[in-house]
Amino acid sequence: MIQKEINEIRRRLSPDKGAISKIYGCFVNKQKEVISYVDASVALMQQPDCEKYFSLFKKILSGGVGRSMIDIEFSTDQVMNGDEHKLLMKLKNSELKDEAAREELFQKIISCVSVEDGNYLILLTCDNYDVPVKSKDGEGYNDSDTVFSYFLCCVCPVNDGKEELGYMAGEHTFRSYIPPMIVSAPMLGFMFPAFQDRCANIYNALFYTKNPSLMHEEFINTVFCTEAPMSAPEQKEIFSDTLADTLENECSFDVVQAVHEKIRERITVHKESKIPEPIDFDAHDVSAILTSGGVSPEAAEAFEEKCTERFGDDTCLNPENIINSKKFEIETPQIKITVDPDYSCTVETRVINGRKYILIPADDGVSVNGINVKIPQE
Repeated sequence: MIQKEINEIRRRLSPDKGAISKIYGCFVNKQKEVISYVDASVALMQQPDCEKYFSLFKKILSGGVGRSMIDIEFSTDQVMNGDEHKLLMKLKNSELKDEAAREELFQKIISCVSVEDGNYLILLTCDNYDVPVKSKDGEGYNDSDTVFSYFLCCVCPVNDGKEELGYMAGEHTFRSYIPPMIVSAPMLGFMFPAFQDRCANIYNALFYTKNPSLMHEEFINTVFCTEAPMSAPEQKEIFSDTLADTLENECSFDVVQAVHEKIRERITVHKESKIPEPIDFDAHDVSAILTSGGVSPEAAEAFEEKCTERFGDDTCLNPENIINSKKFEIETPQIKITVDPDYSCTVETRVINGRKYILIPADDGVSVNGINVKIPQE
C-alpha cells in the first residue's frame, strides 16, 4: 500500500463517519488467560470512550511505509489453500460476526505474543467503504461502484497504574492513590485485506509495528504463515556492512558522503514530485552512484552482486531505511558529530603532520555546552 491509500482509510476512523458499528476484543493477563471479552456497539458508547477506541485503531495506520507499516504478501497457494488466509477471509466476509473465527484468531495471537508487563488487549473492528470514483474531468467524485470490506486488528499493552499524588475532591485534600490499569498505544497490528489501486487486494495485508526494529517474527509466522521482512534497522546495517566489505580501501569519507548525498537527493526529488508510488531504487542505482563517485568498476560491481545476494533479486531498496536523510553522522571511538545534511559538503578530511583529521568550518556562531565561544585567529 502507498501512503495516499493508507491516509484515505485512516480518515474513515472517526466516530462521526458512522461507518464502524462494532468493536470486539479480549483482555489477556500475564498467564495468557482471557479475563474478559469486548463486544461493544459504537452507537451506544460515550463519545470520549468511542474516540479512545478509534485513536488506537488509527495508530496502526501511522508511521512510515516500509518502516512501521509493512506489506505482507501471500502466495497464490496460500490464497487458494492456506488455513491462515482462510481464517482472515472468514473474518472479513462475516464482518467479524463469526464468533468461532474471532476466538481462533485470539488464540493464535495469544500463543505468539508476549508483553513486557504481561497484560494486553486485542481489539478488532471492521468497515465497509463505498469507494468514490473520480469523475472523468478530475474535479469531483461520482457514486461508488466498489465496496471495500476490511477489518483491523491491534494488540495494546495494558499497564498497571503507578502510584501518584492526586486531589480527592470529596476530602478536599491531596493524597497518594493508584489509578486503574491503562491501555497503551498498540505495539503491533494489521489491516486485511490491503487497499491497493482503490480496491481490495486479498494477496496482501498491511502489518504495523510500533518499533521498526521489532518485526515480531513469531506473530507474522503464526497469523500470516509467512517469513517476516527485514526491519528498517536491519536493512541499514546490511547495506552499510555490504558497502564497507566490498569497497574495502575504496570506502573513503568522500565516497560515503557522495552516496548519502545522492540518495538523499533522490528522496527529496521524489517527495517534491508528489508521486504516490515508492521510489524505484535498487542495488544497480547505488552501483551507478559509486562509479560516478570514483569507485572502480570492479568494486562497484562487487557491491551490486553482494547487495543483490543479501537483499534478494529484484528487491527495491527503501532509501529512507538505508540512510538517515535528516542528518549526517561522523563517529570515532571517542567523538560523535552530527551535521545538517545540507552542509555535509563543508566537512572534509585531511592529513596534517602524518595524523588524520576531520575538519569542520567554525567561522561564526560556535557554542560549547550552550555557551557562545570565540576561536582566536592564528
